[in-house]
This record gives sequence, C-alpha cells and structure tokens, in this order.
Amino acid sequence: MTGRSAPAVLPPSLRVRLGLIAALAALVVVVLGVLYAGHSEPSRVDRWIIQPTADSVRPPWRYVALALDFLGEPAGSAMLIVATVAGCLLLRRPRVALLVVVGVGVTVGTATLLKHLVGRTIHGDGNLSYPSGHTAFFTALALMAALLATGRLGLGRTAGTSLVLAAALVAGAAMGWAQVALGAHYPTDVLGGWCTALAVIPATAWLVDRTADRWVDRMADAGRRERR
Repeated sequence: MTGRSAPAVLPPSLRVRLGLIAALAALVVVVLGVLYAGHSEPSRVDRWIIQPTADSVRPPWRYVALALDFLGEPAGSAMLIVATVAGCLLLRRPRVALLVVVGVGVTVGTATLLKHLVGRTIHGDGNLSYPSGHTAFFTALALMAALLATGRLGLGRTAGTSLVLAAALVAGAAMGWAQVALGAHYPTDVLGGWCTALAVIPATAWLVDRTADRWVDRMADAGRRERR
C-alpha cells in the first residue's frame, strides 16, 4: 500500500509518447540554437515565411496580436498563472497547480538561459530573440491545461496525446503569430520557443509526480510507524 490518492499529472498512458516528443523537441531546440547562434539577421527560412518588421499586421488584427503579446508579459502572464492555479485548486488537482507554478518557472527560465547562450538578436540593440519566451510560456500553459483535461476526462493514449498536441499547436501558433506579426521574433524563434515547452513540460510533470509520490509514501510510512 503506497497511500497515493492524487492522480498523476502525467497520465501513465502518455508517458512514452510524450517522452519521445520531448526528446525530439529538445533536439530541434539544440539544432536551431547551433544554427543561429550569434546571428542578428533573419535566416532564409524566416525571410521565406515573412520579412520581420513592426508593421507586419494592421488593425484590427494588430490589436489581437497586442492582446496576445500582453498575455506573455509579466502582468498578463501573472494573471493567467493565478487563474490557472485557482482553477486547479477548485478542481482539487493540487499536483497540477504545483506543476503550473514549477512548469512555468522552468520553461521561462530555460528559454531565458538559451537566449543568453545562443545570443541571436533581432532589430539590433541586443534584443535577444531565440527562443521566443512568450511562445514557450503560452505553449507550456496550454500543455498543462491539456494534461489536466486528459486526466479529468480519463482519455486514453491516442485521444490524450491528440488533445495535448492540439492544445500545444493552437497556443503556440497563436502566440507565435503575434510575436512574428509584431516583429518581436523571427519565425524560427517561435519554433524554438514552442519546442522548448514541448521538451520541458513532460519532464517537469514526470518529476512532479515522482516527487509527490515519494512524499506521500514517506508520510504513509511515518503514519504506519506511529500506529505501531
């Protein structure tokens, strides 16, 4: 008897698939980082997609892009995190609430560290651009919400994986579009940010589960010893 009662934030049925996806995403992050280390201009791929400028999108779509961009700024992201954590606690999913706090911190921290290691800039003035922190944050939040939904709905391997990837794709595409449209990032920066979240969140979820299970086991063992 282990005493485990809280459901895992990373459903066992998804661990292998998401683990493989995380490994592939990490590889993409590293490859892109090596390719664009120290660059200060858009790559051929970036130019083929769009020439990054501050006027890539006009009103009313510019207002949409600015609203999405705000959600990745400190004030906007704090609001999203607080709302998500509150929702998790209301649904009695403390592990997911913990994952949201830790997952966001690790994702944003990883993206920030990579920016300084890669040293890619946009528009001069030392504006580090790879990977996109906004995209990484928004994708990470969507991934964690999808993991919560997968557990609550009891989805199987295929349905759960599809939901998680669809949420990541929609969130990453939305924030990525805003960042490129506003000229804040190159398209390849967005891809790097998206893959950063895909690499970090499954690993963080697994660590949260493992740490929580160990803590519950220790508490159960302590309780048994006290009853003897």
